[in-house]
Amino acid sequence: MKVNELIQKRKEAFENAKKFAMEHQDENGVLSAEDKATYENMESEIAKITEAIDRERRAEAMEKELSHPMNAPIVETPQNNAPLDEKPAKPKKVTALAEYKEEVLKALRSRKPIVSNYLQEGIDTSGGYLVPEEMDREIVKRLEEENVFRRLARTITTSGEYKINIAADKPTAAWIEEGEALVFSDPTFNQIKLDAHKLSVAVKVTEELLADNAFDLEGYLIEEFARALANAEEDAFLNGVGDNKPHGIFHETDGGMVAVECANAQIKFDDIFNLVYSLKRPYRKKARFIMNDQTVAILRKVKDNNGAYIWQPSVQASEPDKILGYPVETSAYCPLAEAGNPCIAFGDYSYYKIGERGTRSFQELKELYAGNGMIAFVAKERVDGKLALREAVQILKIRAASNTNTTP
Repeated sequence: MKVNELIQKRKEAFENAKKFAMEHQDENGVLSAEDKATYENMESEIAKITEAIDRERRAEAMEKELSHPMNAPIVETPQNNAPLDEKPAKPKKVTALAEYKEEVLKALRSRKPIVSNYLQEGIDTSGGYLVPEEMDREIVKRLEEENVFRRLARTITTSGEYKINIAADKPTAAWIEEGEALVFSDPTFNQIKLDAHKLSVAVKVTEELLADNAFDLEGYLIEEFARALANAEEDAFLNGVGDNKPHGIFHETDGGMVAVECANAQIKFDDIFNLVYSLKRPYRKKARFIMNDQTVAILRKVKDNNGAYIWQPSVQASEPDKILGYPVETSAYCPLAEAGNPCIAFGDYSYYKIGERGTRSFQELKELYAGNGMIAFVAKERVDGKLALREAVQILKIRAASNTNTTP
């Protein structure tokens, strides 16, 4: 029985006992022995109901206590000394602090280990120092200046394996009568993955030069590292085969699509026309040629049917030359126009994705070249690259001449 019901029952019992006593007492308020015994039984019944009420209340309290979780969840914001209307400040990255940059450069110049809270927080997994953000931005800027592909491709910062879903086929529209059911296509999707391949470069500095305070260590490292990394990246972004390095745009199966083949490096005007119009119209809006300087030398001699050179030299400073109105970029890492080689790429290279993992790092090697009085500095980065949409880049390839043996 519930507590409320017991309380009501006790109230009724008390009213009955009170009424019984009023009706059976004499003028002096005294009950007979028999009525007294009946009244005492009624009081005893009231006492038993009271005990039952107390017991039910204790049971309810215990059940409520046992129903609480062992660890109550935190439902309120932890209090601090900040005003209620003030948002907590975001913690600063240690690599973004000027003090961290100063400590890193000091540590690289010193021959003795330096203990610093900033350096402890900025040590990477291989024991080197994470590159200060200001220096990292400068390195990336130099990479884009040195590396043709860095300027044209799209760079993505990743924290793990990055997957890109691509529609393998396009939806189609269908005409329907008013009130008829819609017709849905069933597109399928492909997926490419950007991983992280380690790229490292080492430069050596003499101990005397390092000890010279007038020597701009920061500028020297940025210049040397950026140049070396840019060259290695560009080679991989163009020719990489995916073996611990990115897939390049000239890769046979994961690069651009071979649209034109010509024999024995005899590139004709029609071949360039065919290459341009093999690229679908949406991609031609931002399309460019990429080729080797030696291929440029061949193309500069190509004439149209009227005897006019198809090459259009730039008339503005810093503007690239053009072929058929499309800019031409050159790279020493493009394949040469030789038999069997893909040598010219034409397309929209924003569909090439460059994945950068984490932050670049410096490492100091003091013992390796100590006998030569030099100290080596190693820069490391983790990067990958792949063409997300093959049809966005078309390739001109030099076809190898067929060897047919004839017997007299």
